[in-house]
Amino acid sequence: MIARKSKMSLRNKGTIYTMCIRPVMTRATNAPWYVKNSILHRDLELPTISKFMKDASERFFDIAGSHQNPLLVEAVSYEPPPPNHFCRRPRNVLLDPPDDLIVEVEKLIEINKMVTD
Repeated sequence: MIARKSKMSLRNKGTIYTMCIRPVMTRATNAPWYVKNSILHRDLELPTISKFMKDASERFFDIAGSHQNPLLVEAVSYEPPPPNHFCRRPRNVLLDPPDDLIVEVEKLIEINKMVTD
């Protein structure tokens, strides 16, 4: 239902995440409902979904650039649209600065690593 090719809106996909996936994470850790996602990600040492997707995209573009299929290589090398253009290409997302949640989770993971070392 929340797959890439699903016709469901992004808002509804977010609702499914909030109602189905996040509760499983909190149940697996036996965390109360009020524990922040950033704390769960830190304790489980899991990247946020946006960080995971960004890393997966970077790996894809790295592999696709040297692929033997010329159509795939051509899709990787493109001219990005002007900054004021409304359409965002996938590679542009990789260049965006991380959002607040990712920054917070990465800080907490680093602090956790320093404490355990």
